[in-house]
Amino acid sequence: MQELIAINIPIGDRTYRIRIAPSDEEQVRKIIRMINDKIIEFKTQFAGKDMQDYIAMVIMWYATQQQNGQSSVLEKDMGELLGRMEGNIDKALVS
Repeated sequence: MQELIAINIPIGDRTYRIRIAPSDEEQVRKIIRMINDKIIEFKTQFAGKDMQDYIAMVIMWYATQQQNGQSSVLEKDMGELLGRMEGNIDKALVS
């Protein structure tokens, strides 16, 4: 079994600490960069009240990409990562 490493990933205006396999680090960082680029893109194109609005827009963008059959390996991994982050956010909100 491969040892997991802890990394900090910034999404929007928050940083999350996650544990991943070292072999996944480069791909996770690419996904995070893509997420943050989309957040910036949506911030410049649309009015929103707060960062949660822009993160929701990125999730909707991702979901529509899936419906259109335009998923790539990177986007599938992003979906898994977004699912884990959603769980972490839910836990933080409950606390």
